[in-house]
Amino acid sequence: MLQSSVLYAQNNKNINDSIVLSKYQNTLNTLTETIQQNQQFYKAVAIVENAYFDTLDIEDFIKEKAKKISGVVKMHIANNRLIKYNAFDSINYRVNASIHSVIADTTKFILKDTTISIAPFSFNFTDPLGKKDIINTFVSKLLATRQGNCQSLTYLYKILADKLGAKCWIALAPGHMYIKNYSEKVGWYNTELTSATFPSDAYIMASNYINPKAVMSGLYMDTLSNQQAIALCVLDLAHLYERQTKNYYDGFILKCCNLVLKYHPVNPMALLLKAETLKKALIREKSTFYPRLTSTKKEMENTYLKLFDLGYREMPLKMKRQKQKEEKENAKKHLNDK
Repeated sequence: MLQSSVLYAQNNKNINDSIVLSKYQNTLNTLTETIQQNQQFYKAVAIVENAYFDTLDIEDFIKEKAKKISGVVKMHIANNRLIKYNAFDSINYRVNASIHSVIADTTKFILKDTTISIAPFSFNFTDPLGKKDIINTFVSKLLATRQGNCQSLTYLYKILADKLGAKCWIALAPGHMYIKNYSEKVGWYNTELTSATFPSDAYIMASNYINPKAVMSGLYMDTLSNQQAIALCVLDLAHLYERQTKNYYDGFILKCCNLVLKYHPVNPMALLLKAETLKKALIREKSTFYPRLTSTKKEMENTYLKLFDLGYREMPLKMKRQKQKEEKENAKKHLNDK
């Protein structure tokens, strides 16, 4: 019942704005406690998705699904011993390798002379950015359909790693998320879930138009702590509110951005959303002959300047389209290779 609700639930567009704001503010209050107490990441994911679905218990849904997938990962670990890897962090390495395999590849087991085959998760080619339906970016939708995007696949990887006691870190690139891992023998390496590859830092920088300064400042390609990962969920809440209300003027989106920046001062998405929200507020102030001077313009300018100083550069539209095309082609190639 829950799974079908996740697949087909639609947002009520006629809800009174004050009721919507109250609901989202309550959710933000809960998220604030979650990030302050550095709670489990999956809880933050569920809190945000619950704000959209209202009556559904997304936390139990994600928890139960993650439990089942973790069981598959444990079976994969037991049947795929990495004998040559004998460093002190071999358990962590094996768990991460098995999580990647279970998410990205068909998993097969032989039980009582019967071969059991479990399909992998895959890229959603029809609406990866959630432009048609925002739930296409949700972890609950990924778990219900086994199709998602870079965000939901990355979130799921961290949820499974947390549950199994493995270390991994979410990392950001322009319009993209992926996993960074570390092992004693390999060092730092990148795990790309949409194409099941392990791209080099140089490839990520080149393909995502990342300025070296943006790497040095930590704007992109840095490891996020658990609290900073939860802060991504706060940003997701802001985008949900933006999608539902188009209200940039009541301060809610700015509250979300400021909470994110408290725990992750160089979060590029929070800085950009804050600047764009202030820009819209400034345009409205000018168009309505706002009766007093405000700090909106100065704050907007400072936010844009901070982004620039950190190394943020807008990717050229032609390159952005080429990147999106390549991502789909890589994902399709991986799908055909399975």
